[in-house]
Amino acid sequence: MSKESRKFQVPDALANVYDFANTLDVRHFSHFGVEHPQSDEIAGMKQIADWMQERGLGAGGRITPAMLATALRLRGALRAYLQCDPAERRRNKEVLGALGDALAAFPLRVEARVGRGAALSAMREDALAGLSAIAIELHNATLVGTLDRLKMCASEECRRVFFDRSKPSTRRWCMSTLCGNRMKTRAYRERQREAK
Repeated sequence: MSKESRKFQVPDALANVYDFANTLDVRHFSHFGVEHPQSDEIAGMKQIADWMQERGLGAGGRITPAMLATALRLRGALRAYLQCDPAERRRNKEVLGALGDALAAFPLRVEARVGRGAALSAMREDALAGLSAIAIELHNATLVGTLDRLKMCASEECRRVFFDRSKPSTRRWCMSTLCGNRMKTRAYRERQREAK
């Protein structure tokens, strides 16, 4: 679990999915006159190896350009999936197909374990094996129903993934005081202009 996932109280069981989806920061707004810098934590082979190592997902070995492309494809498909409203996720064949194709690179096996019953584990044995944790977390969160609470901020200027802790699970923005406020203010100003 990262500092970010702890700060925003993301359950441990979804922390890797949350952190991985947010390795791409496309926020492009000013806050108190300061422009938010965009970034990509896994833009290169060294960066993804470091990112995985920091989270205990590193299996060692060398990340190749093809492996980096596989990881970026998984992240892109995951972000497209999380951008959909939870009800739409189950119907959107294009988004589901892309995520399924990206996850196919991270096959899993069921292992019987003493005292724990059965658990999923990675079949990959290369440097990207640790990213199988994403597939496992997605599977487990689907079973217990927490995946629907992982969403992407509705603000076009943000697109940060967040965990919706609200009781009805209807939040649209990562932070109502920042993104929500900005969107509501913009909508208000547009209504005022149209009324003139």
